[in-house]
Amino acid sequence: MDKLIAGLGEVLWDCLPEGKKLGGAPANFAYHASMFGYQAYAVSALGNDALGDKTVEELDKKHLRHIMPRIDFPTGTVQVELDEEGVPTYDIKRDVAWDNIPFTAEMEDLAKRCSCVCFGSLAQRNSVSHDTIHRFLHSTPKDCLKIFDINLRQNFYTKEIIQESLNACDILKINDEELVTIGRLFGYPGLDMENKCYLILGKYNLRMLVLTCGTNGSYVFARGMKSYQPTPKVEVADTVGAGDSFTGSFAAAILAGMPVEEAHKLAVEVSAYVCTQPGAMPQLPERLLNRVG
Repeated sequence: MDKLIAGLGEVLWDCLPEGKKLGGAPANFAYHASMFGYQAYAVSALGNDALGDKTVEELDKKHLRHIMPRIDFPTGTVQVELDEEGVPTYDIKRDVAWDNIPFTAEMEDLAKRCSCVCFGSLAQRNSVSHDTIHRFLHSTPKDCLKIFDINLRQNFYTKEIIQESLNACDILKINDEELVTIGRLFGYPGLDMENKCYLILGKYNLRMLVLTCGTNGSYVFARGMKSYQPTPKVEVADTVGAGDSFTGSFAAAILAGMPVEEAHKLAVEVSAYVCTQPGAMPQLPERLLNRVG
């Protein structure tokens, strides 16, 4: 497909109990969008180090396009601990390459031709990458679909960054725990989950709000419609990257013109499959890939 998609922000290595796995939400998003035949790019920065070399090697092996200038900061790593149910907790290292992404001419050229871009809050914790992300967003065409996958981690976010990002996006992707945090931060903790979602949708003039609730299913809210899908019961290997696979496949389906309910169903099935596989970037089966024409 000729539409260009970008995952913009952190690229890093998840240091899991069984070894290092390439990850980072924007790179995971781009990978899963690319699975459906789109020209998807992971956009970030890498260190002049062995892990930077390994990142390029791994992305090339997965046939994922990338724009990642090499700079004088170490390539990002995250220490991941899994609980008995495979749910991760993260220790995200600071002052790394993806904190300092420079806005290059190559990035600007991609932004000007982009049909969809996904970004989060984490890579905005440093002013350099924050500025690059918003310069990229401002360089995109008017009809570019901008997805804010909020991805709150540790204390690496502020109310101001979230508000600025909500004002810049068309679709918000958020989970139930993050929705509680946003409710507290923005001063509407008393509202129920659905009312909070519709309030955010209206206040920021969003096209859609996607809410994932773990084993309790997921929702897509838009003006005058609500889609709900239960979470399939699967044998979980780990949940790393599952949410990113949801977002990547949902975006791919929406760009292909699928109705919201069908795109939502596909995203749920892709995410469930990724939970059965180790790491964030498994090969998806044809039965899922064939659903997007």
